[in-house]
Amino acid sequence: MDALCGSGELGSKFWDSNLSVHTDNPDLTPCFQNSLLAWVPCIYLWVTLPCYLLYLQHHHQGYIILSPLSRLKTLLATLLIQYERLRGVQSSGVLIIFWFLCVVCGIIPFRSKILSALAKGEISDPFRFTTFYVQFALVLFALVLSCFREKPPLFSPKDVDPNPCPEASAGFLSRLCFWWFTKMAILGYRRPLEDRDLWSLNKEDRSEKVVERLLKAWNKQQKGAARHKPEAASGKTVSSEDEVLLGARPRPPEPSFLKALLATFGPSLLIGTCFKLIQDLLAFVNPQLLSILIRFISNPMAPAWWGFLVAGLMFVCSVMQTLILHQYCQCIFVMGLRIRTAVVGVIYRKALIITNSVKRESTVGEIVNLMSVDAQRLMEVAPFLNLLWSAPVQIILAIYFLWQNLGPSVLAGVALMVLLIPLNGALAMKIRTFQVKQMKFKDSRTKLMSEILSGIKVLKLYAWEPSFQKQVEGIRQDELRLLRKAAYFHAVSTFIWTCTPFLVTLITLGTYVSVDVNNVLDAEKAFVTISLFNILKMPLNMLPQLISLMAQGSPPPCPGFPPPPPLPPTLPCLLLHPLGPLTLYTLVLPGHAITIHNGTFTWAQDLPPILHSLNIQVPKGALVAVVGPVGCGKSSLVSALLGEMEKLEGKVHVKGSVAYVPQQAWIQNCTLQENVLFGQALDPKRYQRALEACALLADLEVLPGRDQTEIGEKGINLSGGQRQRVSMARAVYSAADIFLLDDPLSAVDSHVAKHIFDQVIGPEGVLAGKTRVLVTHSISFLPQTDFIIVLADGRVSEVGTYTALLQRNDSFANFLRNYAPDEDEEHLEEDGRAALEIVDDEEVLPIEDTLSSHTDLENEPVMYEVQKQFMRQLSAMSSEGEGQGRPVPRRRVGPAEKVVQAAEAKASGALVQEEKMETGTVKLSVFWDYAKAMGLCTTLVVCLLYAGQSAASIGANVWLSAWTNEAMVEGRQNNTSLRLGVYAALGILQGLLVLLAAVTMVVGSVQAGRLLHQALLHNKMRSPQSFFDTTPSGRILNRFSKDIYVIDEALSPTILMLLGSFFNSLSILVVVMTSTPLFAVVILPLAVLYILVQRFYAATSRQLKRLESVSRSPIYSHFSETVTGTSVIRAYGRSQDFQAINDAKVDKNQRSCYVDIASNRWLGIHVEFTGNCIVLFAALFAVIGRSSLSPGLVGLSVSYALQVTFVLNWMIRMMSALESNIVAVERVKEYSKTETEGDVEFRNYSVRYRPGLELVLKDLSLRVRGGEKVGIVGRTGAGKSSMTLCLFRVLEAAEGEICIDGLNVRDIGLHDLRSRLTIIPQDPILFSGTLRMNLDPSSSYSEEDIWRALELSHLHSFVSSQPAGLDFECSEGGENLSVGQRQLVCLARALLRKSRILVLDEATAAVDLETDDLIQATIRTQFEACTVLTIAHRLNTIMDYDRVLVLDKGTVAEFDSPTNLIAARGIFYGMAKDAGLA
Repeated sequence: MDALCGSGELGSKFWDSNLSVHTDNPDLTPCFQNSLLAWVPCIYLWVTLPCYLLYLQHHHQGYIILSPLSRLKTLLATLLIQYERLRGVQSSGVLIIFWFLCVVCGIIPFRSKILSALAKGEISDPFRFTTFYVQFALVLFALVLSCFREKPPLFSPKDVDPNPCPEASAGFLSRLCFWWFTKMAILGYRRPLEDRDLWSLNKEDRSEKVVERLLKAWNKQQKGAARHKPEAASGKTVSSEDEVLLGARPRPPEPSFLKALLATFGPSLLIGTCFKLIQDLLAFVNPQLLSILIRFISNPMAPAWWGFLVAGLMFVCSVMQTLILHQYCQCIFVMGLRIRTAVVGVIYRKALIITNSVKRESTVGEIVNLMSVDAQRLMEVAPFLNLLWSAPVQIILAIYFLWQNLGPSVLAGVALMVLLIPLNGALAMKIRTFQVKQMKFKDSRTKLMSEILSGIKVLKLYAWEPSFQKQVEGIRQDELRLLRKAAYFHAVSTFIWTCTPFLVTLITLGTYVSVDVNNVLDAEKAFVTISLFNILKMPLNMLPQLISLMAQGSPPPCPGFPPPPPLPPTLPCLLLHPLGPLTLYTLVLPGHAITIHNGTFTWAQDLPPILHSLNIQVPKGALVAVVGPVGCGKSSLVSALLGEMEKLEGKVHVKGSVAYVPQQAWIQNCTLQENVLFGQALDPKRYQRALEACALLADLEVLPGRDQTEIGEKGINLSGGQRQRVSMARAVYSAADIFLLDDPLSAVDSHVAKHIFDQVIGPEGVLAGKTRVLVTHSISFLPQTDFIIVLADGRVSEVGTYTALLQRNDSFANFLRNYAPDEDEEHLEEDGRAALEIVDDEEVLPIEDTLSSHTDLENEPVMYEVQKQFMRQLSAMSSEGEGQGRPVPRRRVGPAEKVVQAAEAKASGALVQEEKMETGTVKLSVFWDYAKAMGLCTTLVVCLLYAGQSAASIGANVWLSAWTNEAMVEGRQNNTSLRLGVYAALGILQGLLVLLAAVTMVVGSVQAGRLLHQALLHNKMRSPQSFFDTTPSGRILNRFSKDIYVIDEALSPTILMLLGSFFNSLSILVVVMTSTPLFAVVILPLAVLYILVQRFYAATSRQLKRLESVSRSPIYSHFSETVTGTSVIRAYGRSQDFQAINDAKVDKNQRSCYVDIASNRWLGIHVEFTGNCIVLFAALFAVIGRSSLSPGLVGLSVSYALQVTFVLNWMIRMMSALESNIVAVERVKEYSKTETEGDVEFRNYSVRYRPGLELVLKDLSLRVRGGEKVGIVGRTGAGKSSMTLCLFRVLEAAEGEICIDGLNVRDIGLHDLRSRLTIIPQDPILFSGTLRMNLDPSSSYSEEDIWRALELSHLHSFVSSQPAGLDFECSEGGENLSVGQRQLVCLARALLRKSRILVLDEATAAVDLETDDLIQATIRTQFEACTVLTIAHRLNTIMDYDRVLVLDKGTVAEFDSPTNLIAARGIFYGMAKDAGLA
């Protein structure tokens, strides 16, 4: 280079270290400036241009019109900008980087030329000088212009989307730093986000695009596999014998779903891999810069600009690392999202066309699990795929740099790491074993709970709740036992995770100073080593898990969560066995609609045939009845015509469109009208005719929303007959050519069946002239059919008209004669038909086709997200009351019963209330509830242990810093063993404290899980039936499965990680501020930025997670609904529409997921920028104050600062995760207490003491609002005490009702009702026994609670003065206490119960005025928020109450505030006057 540089007028060396490095005023040689600095931007452009042009060629988005901005840009880089404009690029990242490089490379000549002119006192070449500065100004201007984005392309397709994602049109810098998300963060902070606020998905992320790509790749795989096995393609099957004989031959390759995924998402993975590689390499730059910085501090002669340059480079390197890491994360997480979309879409499409043999092998639950759990796991696994190569690369690089730093001593540390790998692997395996066992208990508990919820009515009728509660608690105990064991192993794992980096550092440094006395541990070696080991911490922890999981053939894990299982065999099975097109819609014999020629059918290839050698011809427009005994194959025949069965031989021809009414009506969870229209456009006349013909008009009158009434899952709010008629109306409205009716009349009443036959199916019905195949058991309709097919044992035994069959005098004729309807004895006809109308119990497979075999659920590890959906179906099925699959006569629902059902639905408005979704921050009371459940001492101990661990960590590093600064004697350090011993002791102390904290947390979290589950179960077992009628069982089950899982397994690790990161960040700030006190200046603005970002993120993220979970459930509900109704969907040819519905539901869910991913990236960029600033200022202030700082202190400060980005980011994520997870406690608590507001209402209430006596209260109507204080007065016998007896249901109503918080007390169990009301009676009754027993006979309260109650009831001094304290013995009736003291004991009881309604029944009548004042004062303060009803003799006690109720002869005489009543001069005025109060 020097030879090249020597020539020319600017002849100089290429590099001169005296000019550029060893000087206080550095500069670069003219040759360096004019060659390398000039070429760098050009080289960058030439390298990137081919790839960029290729990209532009494949991404044409229309062209952008020449705006003034385009014209200005074009002046500066004509060709490329013009090409970008024509391809529709709004903001060019390539050009921004090019101009930025030009400006950076131009800054040095810019300074150099000015310095040269100043040194010489003149400008040597004015022309060149001037042109350079003009060129620099233009380049700077071009950089500024390129930061602005162009308008959207002119001919881009009109975006009708009202809320498009701003990312697509964002500029390069906005996309790089995720500024396009800021508006959403601000909106989420201002108010809770709603579904309408979310942006639409980008086109390339939508289901239709993504699923299409994966299906294309999967089909390619299938074609490739098919080419290798022509015998399979031609339909030949190989027998098992042949397989054994041909075993040596290579097996043809199976299509690989993994390869299809790689082919579809490989490019995204590759881009992510490039980003990850750059980020990994950049991670190792800062330790090298730290090494240079410590050397600079150690050398007082070094020029100051070195230090500033190193500090600047550290900052630039950290910022680059942040930007690249988050581009990688965005790329890889969006890829995960697309994988989930694609897999869900593919499974859905395949589920619509799978054969019955596949459906038979897996339950609905298993197939739904594929979509929910396995697709979700694939999404979670995607970000960790790169760790397979990234972890080893990071470990190798770290060991290389450590070797450079410490030489062979590093091998000691590496050896320890290698030894710890199998230990970690063994721990992971052990934890996994416990989790599998615990999963079984969890499944059996969830299954038992779902059965309890399904049969809750029976449980309540038999009073079996305690027995079932005991069963659930027994399983729960086993589950918690395993959970505790697994958690102890987790604690050991945490201990190793904390100690490993420290032990590795200790052993490495210990070996280094021990092997050679001349080895000196200076600041550079010590702190660069620590920085490298900090980098090594993550891959080191991940590697054992990756190895153990690779050995088991599973994909890599998600940290902090149980590892995902390998893809279950059901997925390939589901994808490999689509349904063959068995039914051919072709022209058949003239005049015939259906022809079966020699047809033999089976449900699966490995099962014996169900239908044998069928030969059937159905003329066009005929009404054909199919009859025969139970299990003869009637429903199977219909399924064969639909193509649902597998054809072994023969031909099937069906001409025209088909409508199908299954034996078990399949009803969607949508409005009644939508169920009938089934995707067709509304034709009012045809719709009205269909409703009328199917006798649905009368039902519409009693449904709360007429035909807009929402039908619950599986038609739960319709009777069996109504469901069947809706299914029938759907067929009628479809106006198809052929109607296949599988016993539709058996589920309806006899008169309705006659109406439907006459109006719909029969010769005079609306379907007259259409081809109708009617499977029936009802013999009364047979004479009106055109001909009858009689089946027996899967074969056609007879075919002919009704008359012909009778004349034939065969077995069927005898059967008909025996059961022929007798017109005089209609009830016999009805009984006979009821006896015949039973579900085809033997025909298991047709029923399995429509409903899954839910008994298989016990073998199915039901995952939490899905239980909500299909357990709810179980509940729906159990309450259908139609005796599915049981050989019993069908239960008739009489008209009166229907009216009652409808009226109940009407009264409640909608059948099922929307699930409450909390908004805003989680209340502090929820955290307090969890802390109390854990035990307040436990919580405090965990916090203190973590504080101790941080102190030990700081101590160890400060000790190391002092060690490195120790003066050397004869080139050696003394006291090495002491230094090493103390350092080791402090490090092991850290580990032990963390271990203790983890173990304490285990104890606390298991206790919290036990108590919260216990309270939830106890409350739900005692909830009134009305609660179960209006709450879907899935919602309740979700509390017992998902929320309890979160409390058991997710909360405590989150709390531990949050505490760890909080104390870690605190210790970093303490160390940096003590090392460089100047840092305190910038701490405030950085803290403000951090808190601001955290507040914006937390509010937005919290609501996004809620929206995501709310939009996830409908996907699985819709899927399980689809799987159970595939035959109906296929029959009506609606597969495409249902795919579109599923895509829309998935896209709706992905919208919140996508925004959530973006929110994490936005948070990461901003928080890490704060961290990068801390690194910059720590290094900068170290350089500024280098004269007063030792190298050890600088090393300590900067090595701590380098960790800060990760710690701050992790802390916010853990805070957010804690807030998301603590919601589970909130949800469990919501269902654990029947919260009363204290609203009491008497509605036309009358009561008598026993039948035959006069009414004591007559037509009482009044309302006491929650929190009101009401005094009840009246003459003796006015009914005051009777009113309180009624409230406690000691007396039952003669008529009318009492409602507490809108709930009729008649519907609440007596025990539950009375346990939520508190009374202080007129006569203070005590029992012989201890005072503790008198206050808390069930031992429900802690000692602190009891003492607090005694203090508030002014008994504290008396009880504490007794030697026995709470064990003070009360004599019979409490005779050894005064009446006043007994009354105060009753007050203490009331204070302990803390109920929202308090009744005082002349409680202070027998006490002295002083005790009365004490009681009244306590009531005013402690029961301030409660409803207080006081029956008073002393009017002065109630004069400050909100209202006074005056009773007279059992009726309300007056009811108003005391002042108004006195002013009214009525009865109350007279009483007050007598008492001298008026």
